[in-house]
Amino acid sequence: MKTKVSVSFMLLGILFNVCLIASNLLETKIIQVGSLTLTCGLMVFPISYIINDCIAEVWGYKKARLIIWSGFAMNFFVVGLGQLAVLLPPAPFWEGAESFNFVFGLIPRITVASLFAFLVGSFLNAYVMSRMKVIYGGRKFSLRAILSTLVGETFDSLIFFPIAFAGLVPMNELLKLMVIQIILKSLYEVLVLPVTIRVVKYIKRVDETDVFDENISYNILKVKDL
Repeated sequence: MKTKVSVSFMLLGILFNVCLIASNLLETKIIQVGSLTLTCGLMVFPISYIINDCIAEVWGYKKARLIIWSGFAMNFFVVGLGQLAVLLPPAPFWEGAESFNFVFGLIPRITVASLFAFLVGSFLNAYVMSRMKVIYGGRKFSLRAILSTLVGETFDSLIFFPIAFAGLVPMNELLKLMVIQIILKSLYEVLVLPVTIRVVKYIKRVDETDVFDENISYNILKVKDL
């Protein structure tokens, strides 16, 4: 018997993968906005957490676990292609080799940082969302979304920035980066919460799905357990 794949789940999974890959590329640029020092990854990275919340809320922790691992698989695939491109000799007339190599030369380090940080942050996010849904009987989605994101983003930033930018960014600026990113990413979640709520309600209605994670394994390695 074949299992029908939800179009909503497929589209959110694709968007999750794109956001994760794009954020790792964009994290290589540090910008100044007024008195704030930020990375460009802030534009897209929080979206992956919002998608994580949606998937964990509608389809449960098991599906969120699958999407998280698929995101990293695609991310490493892109990194591998980037490294191959760096190794290939540039055309003599092309003047962009140094800039290209700088960006893609940083990506492996950023990917390693992202691997550890996002695994911890995203799985904590999905876990908190999943457990609180059971505890509150599916109620208080806004509270659950905000708290799960706050936990996930905090651990993500505390792990990611020291690994990705230690030695490249002064320590005082690195600490500022971490604090600012945690605050802004969590604020991002709050600002788009009305949209998230509508998306979740729409998917639940269309897919007729609302999973409660009771008596499941939260082992992050059980990818085949769907």
